[in-house]
This record gives sequence, structure tokens and C-alpha cells, in this order.
Amino acid sequence: MKKVLSLVLILLACKISVAQQTGMAERKILRQKEDSMKALAVKIIMGRNPYDRFSADSSFTKIFVRALKVKNSFYYAFDSLQTISQLYAPDSSFRIFTWQMVINDNVIRQHGAIQMRTSDGSLKLFRLIDKSDVTQHLQDTIGNNDGWIGAIYYKIIQKKSFNQNYYTLLGFDENNIRSQRKFIEVLSFSNEEPVFGGRFFSFEEDTVFKSSVSRYVMEFKKDAGPRLAYDPELDMIIAEHLISESGEPNKKWTYIGDGDYEGFKWKNGKWVHIEKIYKYVTPMGKEPVPNPVRDNDGNINESKLKGFEEENNAPEIKPVVPKKKKGGN
Repeated sequence: MKKVLSLVLILLACKISVAQQTGMAERKILRQKEDSMKALAVKIIMGRNPYDRFSADSSFTKIFVRALKVKNSFYYAFDSLQTISQLYAPDSSFRIFTWQMVINDNVIRQHGAIQMRTSDGSLKLFRLIDKSDVTQHLQDTIGNNDGWIGAIYYKIIQKKSFNQNYYTLLGFDENNIRSQRKFIEVLSFSNEEPVFGGRFFSFEEDTVFKSSVSRYVMEFKKDAGPRLAYDPELDMIIAEHLISESGEPNKKWTYIGDGDYEGFKWKNGKWVHIEKIYKYVTPMGKEPVPNPVRDNDGNINESKLKGFEEENNAPEIKPVVPKKKKGGN
């Protein structure tokens, strides 16, 4: 309860701060523009045909840019735009907007923009151009905002190394008719311009050597839903391990989660891969099933009660947390 109350107070404080930064006249203009964007934001996703979605996206983008040009718009939260992801960096140095548009079953594009915080409230914006369709080696590509690997971002993790800030983004991409993708993407700024990617993912502690990559890509079967999340208690990114359900590792659209978990720990300015997070793995096909204490006639099975007691007294299975090396950040 205390944690929930603290979170509410923090969010309330943030909203009060935003209200103080944005003037009354500015908020009125921004609310009007937000109202005019609501239906368009939904139509980008729900439009009946590509023409409707293209038209909605074009109109939305024009109004959106005009809204962002309003002084101190950085502090205005477009809360009613439910189909548009917006994330503030933990240090509030920028915020990033992302959304998607389905052209057809096999072509899904992401659009987005990075709005920087400025001292005078003016607009500094980097439009994100999705080049994933024409990028052959997603894991090794380093690009700027004009060569972005499109994704809908749902988490930002800020880390620091040698006085440089790095913002790790967790994102999702519907990709195509057969597969979906999730990304771990590191965003940094060089000469005040965004850079996506870099040799931030190391497998140096794995039992089998793998070369480092510029971003981490999970591609999997269309209806699968493997986990990719940040665990603040472990201070680690947790990723569900993937296997091919048909034994065809070259076909990413056959990949599903196997119930095992790997992860990444920030060490010395990079995300170091941890092969196994948890000691116990549920075998495929042996997931927990109901085990009623009473039989069909309503009689209690004493042996099952004894079994439950043994389970309740069993030692807790805890995650394997790697020891932090000296010099880590």
C-alpha cells in the first residue's frame, strides 16, 4: 500500500510540475489540438483500408507537429491519444513518441519522433524514419533517426558510463503475417543528435562464445508472446528463451518461449548476457495442472493433503543473480 501511495504522489507531483511549466493559454491550445487528433489516432490503427489509414496518419502528423510547436509543449501529456506510445526519459531530457500503421498483412510500419527538452520551451524534434524493411542485418546496424529500426516502445531504462547517458528502449514490432519481434535498443546522443545501436550487447560470460551485437532482436511466431521486461529488483532485463517448435532454427516464425529465462545485466558500459536467470525450468508439456483434493464423490484424499503440506514446506526457488564485478556501473 505504501508503494502504491508513493507512486500516486510521484505522478501527482509530476503533473503539478507539468502544469507549472505550461501556461494556461498554451494548455488550452494544446487541448484543442489533442481533441482534433483523437479520432485520427484511432483511425491510423482501425481504418478499413490502407487509403484511410494513410490519410489519417498524414493528417494526424501535421496537427501533431503544429501542437508540438506550441511553447512548452514538452510538458503537456497527450493522455487521450491511446494508440500513441509516449515515454519520457527518466532524466526528462527528452520524450519519445511511437505508433504503427498497418499497410497490409505483410507490411507494418512504425512512425515516431523524439522531442527534446529545451530551456526556452521551443521545439527541437527528430522525426523517426523506419528503415527496418530495407535493413539486412538488424542486429549489427547503427543508425540515426533517419535510419531507425521501427518499434513501439514501452520502457526506457537509463544507465550511465564514463559520464555518458545511455537510454535502453524495450520495443515491440508486429513485423508481418508470420512473425512478431521484440527489441532491446540502446539510444544515445552524439553531438546532440540521436544514435540507435552500438556494441552494447556482450556475450562474454556465456559458455559458448558469441560476438557482440548492436541490438538484441527476438523474432517469434505470430501468436506467441514471450516475455521481455525490465526487473527493477534484479536491475536486469529479463528475456524468455526461444526455441523452434518444429526443430527448424532457421525459421524464426516457428519460435516460441520455452519457459526458461535469460537476461542482461549492465556492466562496464554494456549489457552483459546472463544465460540462465532461474534455477528451475518447467519442462515443455509439463506445466502445472489442477490437482483437486476431493474426488468426484466429494471424498478428501489424505495423501494429496500430505503432498500439499510437503510442497508448502519446500524451500523457495530463487533467481540466480550474478555477482557484480568491481568497476561495474
